[in-house]
Amino acid sequence: MENVSQEDQLESIKAFQSTICKSENALVHMTQKSSNTTLLQKRLKALHIGAALLENVWNQKAHSYTKEDIAQARLVLIGLFPSLESMYAKSKEGSPQKTLLERRIKAFHLAVQVMDDLAI
Repeated sequence: MENVSQEDQLESIKAFQSTICKSENALVHMTQKSSNTTLLQKRLKALHIGAALLENVWNQKAHSYTKEDIAQARLVLIGLFPSLESMYAKSKEGSPQKTLLERRIKAFHLAVQVMDDLAI
């Protein structure tokens, strides 16, 4: 894994935590409305795995995910890039939304890089 500054590590973990929180809130609302939550649950699991792997690499926190879990999470995170990059391109320069998306994209790329390193 590339050398990542302490600041980028902190921002990446915060980006995952923020995305997890927003996804969990969306899941509650979708469940109340009896909406299909399968996709969101799959994404939420991938987010938890991504965050756990970054914590493992940077802070030596243990995780209990299997190689299969990690491989599936990797595909889910990679599948999010097109929509994140599209939203990023449409957001106004210097806006909080653009900054948030920039950090989220970077965090997801770092998590995928860790997943790739584990697959070797």
